[in-house]
Amino acid sequence: MRIVVTATFDRTVKRLHRQQKADLDEAVKAIANAPEIGEAKMGDLLGIQVYKFRMVNQLCLLAYRVLDESTIKLLMAGPHENFYRELKRLAH
Repeated sequence: MRIVVTATFDRTVKRLHRQQKADLDEAVKAIANAPEIGEAKMGDLLGIQVYKFRMVNQLCLLAYRVLDESTIKLLMAGPHENFYRELKRLAH
């Protein structure tokens, strides 16, 4: 499975602590193993899936897009607060 990241996702990862990165890595592995695991979005966010996971006891979201059967593009990760608003801005 090939994984592509956006600049937004890359900046987010650089700000994380070691344990947070480990939790995020586990979420990325889960998505790589089963791309349909996330919740498909509708409307403005059509084609984007969001996977919910715990990052150091905080619920976080990971937005991604399946480009083809062997490629996943990681768009954004973070807590629920303002997540969808930022995701809409990023998607357009």
